[in-house]
Amino acid sequence: MIIKQLRISRLLSQEQLAQMSGLNVRTIQRIESGHVASPESLKCIAAALDTDVATLGRDTYTADRQGRLWNQQPLLVKCWFLLNYFSLRPSRMATMRVVTTAHASGFLFCLLGLINEAALVGGLLMLATAYFFQFLAWQGDRYGVWYELDQTAGPAVST
Repeated sequence: MIIKQLRISRLLSQEQLAQMSGLNVRTIQRIESGHVASPESLKCIAAALDTDVATLGRDTYTADRQGRLWNQQPLLVKCWFLLNYFSLRPSRMATMRVVTTAHASGFLFCLLGLINEAALVGGLLMLATAYFFQFLAWQGDRYGVWYELDQTAGPAVST
């Protein structure tokens, strides 16, 4: 279940979700740790998270790109991803490809730096790029801004 992902994406604590849903904090903790929830508890949580019960049963969280999650993000976060991706649709998969490619080429150039100093500088720049995009991946996960194409749900943001 994705209750924990939904709760975190809405910047709620377990206590806040419990209060909003009318459930006990311990009940929320049990459900998030994988215990089976009663249909009534799921209905309460779904109402508190402004979603339906079917969404709570999914393994991954997907939300409409024009949905509330993306629209609630600060303008600074949206601009940050726009400037770094030159796209309004940042993809986690593309980010991880950049991280992998930059790490591999950075290490390769650092090895070539044993022969040529310019290659060492290039390798260090590639490694810096890899770590920068890893930071972007962390921020993307934190703010839930990824645009992924899910065949069953259409455009989606994955957190």
